[in-house]
Amino acid sequence: MTDESKTAAKAGALIVPVSPFQQNCTLLWNAATMHGVVIDPGGDVPDILAAIKQAGITVDEIWITHGHIDHVGGAAELRDELKVPIVGPHVADKYLLDNVVASGANFGMTGVRNFAPDRWLNEGDQVKIGDLTFDVYHCPGHSPGSVAFFNKDMRFAIVGDVLFNGSVGRTDLPGGDHATLISSIKDKLLPLGDDIGFICGHGPGSNFGHERMTNPFLNHSEMG
Repeated sequence: MTDESKTAAKAGALIVPVSPFQQNCTLLWNAATMHGVVIDPGGDVPDILAAIKQAGITVDEIWITHGHIDHVGGAAELRDELKVPIVGPHVADKYLLDNVVASGANFGMTGVRNFAPDRWLNEGDQVKIGDLTFDVYHCPGHSPGSVAFFNKDMRFAIVGDVLFNGSVGRTDLPGGDHATLISSIKDKLLPLGDDIGFICGHGPGSNFGHERMTNPFLNHSEMG
């Protein structure tokens, strides 16, 4: 696991790469209270539990950015271990959560379970870690129900597989659509500001300004 620097004085983060896909399961917490959330527990639940203990935090919720197996494979198990609610994604990804077991079988992932969240998320909703408030943006394209979480005060976002450092989410899976994905990025995420730093679902994070200027999927005529 790799430590992430403080997103701001108010919060801390720890990334735990999980599953054969090395997905960035993220622990995010309020530095004042040491209460936090687990975002996208894609598998390797013992490693996630060890990271929670290492960070010394109390987990209040599990947040899900979208329903693909590498982001949700450990969600049901972790919910049972921690006895906390699952929040997200958008209901458009229900078909993915209804088929976690079948999807896992395609990749040799055992022990995964289908589940439903305790709360679906919609555009304009908010989620909180104590007094840290995150706005929810529905960003379809990679999957129909993908969401991103944005904290205005910290100038920080969690974007799942919508946007990467130097790339964007794949759109060749069922329910994916490239034009919709690019619209989600340019109409919802980039206008939040070039200074916004983000953690993505795989690999190192970046900021929106860097991606706007250098990301090959964003800096050509398709951006209009």
